[in-house]
Amino acid sequence: MTTFRDGLLAGKTAFVAGGTSGINLGIAKRFAELGAKVAVAGRDPDKAAHAAAAIGEGALGLSGDVRDYAAIRGVMERVAGELGPMDIVVSGAAGNFLAPVLGMSANAFRTVVDIDLNGTFNVFRGCHDLLVRPGASLIAITAGQAVNASALQAHACAAKAGINQLIRVLALEWGPEVRVNGISPGPIADTEGMKRLAPDAATRQAHYDRIAMKRWGRIEEVAESAVFLCSPAAGYITGTILDCDGGSQIGDASRGDLAKGMV
Repeated sequence: MTTFRDGLLAGKTAFVAGGTSGINLGIAKRFAELGAKVAVAGRDPDKAAHAAAAIGEGALGLSGDVRDYAAIRGVMERVAGELGPMDIVVSGAAGNFLAPVLGMSANAFRTVVDIDLNGTFNVFRGCHDLLVRPGASLIAITAGQAVNASALQAHACAAKAGINQLIRVLALEWGPEVRVNGISPGPIADTEGMKRLAPDAATRQAHYDRIAMKRWGRIEEVAESAVFLCSPAAGYITGTILDCDGGSQIGDASRGDLAKGMV
């Protein structure tokens, strides 16, 4: 994919929390392709090392848990020390599973909120004095559950709604120097999220029926959205959630064929 010009992010330092797999790793790879110095972090040190190798020469793969403020702060201090103050920070660590409220323990609910919402706070709060200011761009990975309630997703709905509001508050408080935005991916093929949330053919079809564009999204398309948000093209955009979802959150796309038949 060559939507953005080569070298667009040359000389910039980017850090991706949760960047050892899936969408977040795809974002990190794209940053590196466009010239950025890239570091990723995840809880598993082996996965972090493999991710860095996949990104390319010079990438850092570090071990750190976003739920632990001191740990993730230490990771970001190392990134700033080795690669320079950070121009781009992506908070993408997440946890999810399908469960009804009455089948979910308090600890299970707390764990998802702790990874997603508290983790995003820890990453963004912890990086502030390590950023290039003015001009830094922060991006949180959120989800459609933030605005559309979904059965079996009470934990994710609560956590992602909190992330959306945190994005807006930080945009207000840090606006003169730092832009803060979010990306809300829809059904993206070949991701752990799709495997967990659509584990069988019937559930996958139900997700597919909601997509206005009638195709699965690609990791590369979410990565391009991230590049846009941290590029000069988005220089006047802050406090915004960018839906990269093929129209899956705007309504009942299954009615589209019916509408065509009535014309």
